[in-house]
Amino acid sequence: MRALLAGAIALLLTACSSADEAAAPAAVPVRTITVEKTTLPNVIELPGRVEPVRTAEVRARVTGIVQRRLYEEGTWVSAGQPLFRIDPRELRASYAQTQASLQRARSTAANARAVVDRYRPLVDEDAISAQEYDAAVAAARQAEASVAEIRAQLDAASLQLGYTTVRAPISGRAGRAQVTEGALVSQAEGTLLTKIEQTERVYVTFNQSASELLAVRNGIDSGDIDYKEGELVEVRLTFSDGEEYDVPGYIDFLAYSVDEETGTVELRAEFPNGNGVLLPGEFVRARILVGSIANGIAVPQRAVQVNQNGGSVFVIDADGLAQLRPIQLGTMIGERWVVKSGLKEGDVVIVSNLQKIRPGAPVKPVEAPVGNKKPAAKATKPEDAAPAGAQ
Repeated sequence: MRALLAGAIALLLTACSSADEAAAPAAVPVRTITVEKTTLPNVIELPGRVEPVRTAEVRARVTGIVQRRLYEEGTWVSAGQPLFRIDPRELRASYAQTQASLQRARSTAANARAVVDRYRPLVDEDAISAQEYDAAVAAARQAEASVAEIRAQLDAASLQLGYTTVRAPISGRAGRAQVTEGALVSQAEGTLLTKIEQTERVYVTFNQSASELLAVRNGIDSGDIDYKEGELVEVRLTFSDGEEYDVPGYIDFLAYSVDEETGTVELRAEFPNGNGVLLPGEFVRARILVGSIANGIAVPQRAVQVNQNGGSVFVIDADGLAQLRPIQLGTMIGERWVVKSGLKEGDVVIVSNLQKIRPGAPVKPVEAPVGNKKPAAKATKPEDAAPAGAQ
């Protein structure tokens, strides 16, 4: 019995050992790339807001009742085009009253000049005193000053009367009317009537943190970023749905002060907008190209697992095992992530079958094709082939 029991135990141990050996994980075939340093465009991604290049607020310059709106809301208007009509009757009466006062002042001035003309020869003949002549001259001058004063009042009344027809100060697209017929508008309050915006060209404004801007400047000074002073900085826009605006813009303004509340610096780019695709007030994503990075590192998007702390990739260590490596991500360039830190030249990064591997798992690397080159090895079995688009 003891001999039979010992044989059974030995047989059981042999079976367990065989089962353990059979359960050892097989190396997962993966495609890889070897990290190399290369020249990359230095891209800064920032959110931006579209603004018209010019905006004019059309406000009431006289007090009165709006009689009529003379334009169609949302249409293009030309500079000087009538937009609103304000009841002019009260100002017409004031203009007529001032005009009558001017006529009276002119008559008074003419009479005063006539007195001076009559007194001039009498002074030479000592028929009147010099004091009387001087008083006549002073009265004539006072009458002329009164004429000039009332003429200025008439000009002001004429301007006020002209303001009853509200005209467009600039050409552009007129917005919705802020008042309707019958509304009382005020000169003192400057009642807003409508807005006009010029959008054939638009501005997009951004705010970059002062620390990031300083890092870019230091990179330029150190030579890590290749940028020539005075070189135009190109900007590309992406809409909220991911579509890219097909016309580039260029930075035309950089503030030289930091906002005390946000700690950011304002930048502005100008874009052509003849087709009207960019709408004022719209938020977009901007990619600002500031020179190039001489020794940059980038990896394919499919190799990166993005998380709240940044990203991570699987690399192959010296023992042929997959290890998860955290990395600091920069911007996306095409289908590649720029890696700020976490990888070095020569690292082997896994780019396929990521869903099948875990940290410490054995892998069988297959060099991914570069350009038109064929891969270093080719899977011969369907189960060995890396699935297309594997993440």
